[in-house]
Amino acid sequence: MSEAASVAPCERCECELEADDLRCPICGLATPPPEREEATRERAKVVRCESCGAAVEYSVEAKAPRCDYCGAVTHVEMTLDPVDQAQRWLPFTVDPKAADQALAGFLGRKAFFRPSGLAQEASLESMKPLWWPAWVFQAGVQVSWTADSDAGSGRSDWAPHAGRTRLDFTNILVPASRGLKVEECDMLTPGCRFELAENEGRGPEDASVERFEATRSGARRTVLQAVERLAKEHVQESGDIPGRRFRNVHVAVALSSLRTTRWALPVYVLAYRYRGKPYRVLVHGQDAAVVFGESPISVWRVLGVVVAALVVLIAVLYFTGMR
Repeated sequence: MSEAASVAPCERCECELEADDLRCPICGLATPPPEREEATRERAKVVRCESCGAAVEYSVEAKAPRCDYCGAVTHVEMTLDPVDQAQRWLPFTVDPKAADQALAGFLGRKAFFRPSGLAQEASLESMKPLWWPAWVFQAGVQVSWTADSDAGSGRSDWAPHAGRTRLDFTNILVPASRGLKVEECDMLTPGCRFELAENEGRGPEDASVERFEATRSGARRTVLQAVERLAKEHVQESGDIPGRRFRNVHVAVALSSLRTTRWALPVYVLAYRYRGKPYRVLVHGQDAAVVFGESPISVWRVLGVVVAALVVLIAVLYFTGMR
């Protein structure tokens, strides 16, 4: 992966800094005042959704009055702060026809609570290719851990142990999207082919770009939580803790390096209508097998299950009372 643009390293700990850093992410030392580049950095009009809050770049040619994610009404706003632009892009390798076929496959899946005629009665309303934003981190950490294990416990069940190790984490992804839920981003991420990265977007002509909403400092707080979770998993699974059994595992992490890159990742947002109600489905822009979303529920089948459960409950109570 490409790394974010950097400036002179920190004067105290020599950690690599990025252009917008006010303080070193490792030791907290204030950085020298940057050269004023506000006149050259782009400020843009964006289309802001009044329902989910997602924002995409606005162009007169697009004239898109509705949100690409949820279809709600949008309004145009002028950003006051410079716009964070994606540094690396993943191209669309799934074309619109394949995305349409993925939707057909999704609607045709058999599920007990789905209406039986969903695939035949559903109609496609819109297909929106877009890039959703994410931060990708590379982090080096020093991990200190403590735990109880059965090693060296003598007559006791447990004995205390502690240790230190260094870990390097790559490609920790933190979503910066407001149009997608965190769970949806987590489902899309494994299908991303980062080895195909490009310096500019390549996809369908009508593809739009969601702007970055999460700040780097906010994303760093999230990545620290992810690093702590991954470090604890590593300590538990790596065999660093002696013995066969252990408990009360605790870790403390100290960052030794941290680099960030802004990525734009491809997805198709498809809207279909069934009996007058709209539903949303997502198809991965690089893997048409990754498709998920909303589907209607058959009220009659739900009622059937409820009635069957009540009949069973009444029968159990009846036979219990006969004894």
